[in-house]
Amino acid sequence: MNGSKQVIVGICAMEKKSLSKPMKEILTRLEEFEYIKTLTFSEDVILNGSVEEWPLVDCLIAFHSKGFPLEKAIEYAKLRKPYIINNLEMQYDIQDRRSVYKTMEKEGIEIPRHAILNRDSDDPAQNTIVEYDDHVEVNGVTFNKPFVEKPVSAEDHNIFMYYPTSAGGGSQRLFRKIGSRSSVYSSESGVRKTGSYIYEDFMATDGTDVKVYTVGPDYAHAEARKSPALDGKVERDCEGKEVRYPVILSNKEKLIARKVCLAFKQTVCGFDLLRANGRSIVCDVNGFSFVKNSFKYYDDCAKILGNMILRELAPTLHIPWNIPFQLDDPPIVPTTVGKMMELRCVVGVIRHGDRTPKQKMKLEVRHPK
Repeated sequence: MNGSKQVIVGICAMEKKSLSKPMKEILTRLEEFEYIKTLTFSEDVILNGSVEEWPLVDCLIAFHSKGFPLEKAIEYAKLRKPYIINNLEMQYDIQDRRSVYKTMEKEGIEIPRHAILNRDSDDPAQNTIVEYDDHVEVNGVTFNKPFVEKPVSAEDHNIFMYYPTSAGGGSQRLFRKIGSRSSVYSSESGVRKTGSYIYEDFMATDGTDVKVYTVGPDYAHAEARKSPALDGKVERDCEGKEVRYPVILSNKEKLIARKVCLAFKQTVCGFDLLRANGRSIVCDVNGFSFVKNSFKYYDDCAKILGNMILRELAPTLHIPWNIPFQLDDPPIVPTTVGKMMELRCVVGVIRHGDRTPKQKMKLEVRHPK
């Protein structure tokens, strides 16, 4: 490098996230850029050190998870002014489902029909609920069963779905995966009496949820998984990993991904998409999220982030770098026996063989001459 300055990219997150396999895969690829060096903040420094003691970096990748001091990260960003990958202030909004829905409504992103029950509000127009056998009225808005009840805190994954009496009543209670379970059925049909919730229409899908992962506004990777609302049993492969299926997004869904990324100012962002009745509806935004077990995604993510960081910082740091012109790289993946091509797509044209005979006769005619 002939003594050229490097861009220091700091990773500021709880160890469970910063030392995860997807993060390591992406950081390894980021370091393949000649002018990029990564530096992971230790959890002890994050939690116990003052922001003045935090390492100096040119670019900061910081994101909230349970126990992360987001306010300290914001204070550090104001003090050192690094290039920020995921906006920090907006991460407060992502922790509150009310703010998430409000932002998406403002940006014209389609969301489920819903009403918010704010039990911590003194305004009766925000905290009135009347319950009947097969429906509830929330602040004057009626929701027939089946409907969904979500805690307003995005950190609370205890989401309930209530069934009508014609389907046997009761409720399906969703939670963060525990072993092979992600939900259980309960005979309890009454809504929760404490706490604030979002009530929304249940969207009937084909039994799958679509997870979308953006890396900037122009890239979105999508996967489908079995919906936890089906029977609560997590579908796993022979290695014990949750089974996910590749999904091709429509042009409209790609535009939705772009809008979500820009609305929440989160370069790396995951969100949940419901496909129902020909519509694509966003029901949750998760903030900083990585795809698991996809070498293609790791390659793409590192390439996009690396180019984004150098495009922003190379001129100010006097680094001799230009965006490289690259044709599509061949899909090579490492294996235990070397490198081999990765099959990314199979296109099959199939025509049914059960066809009606055309009642034709074929004759071979020869002229005597």
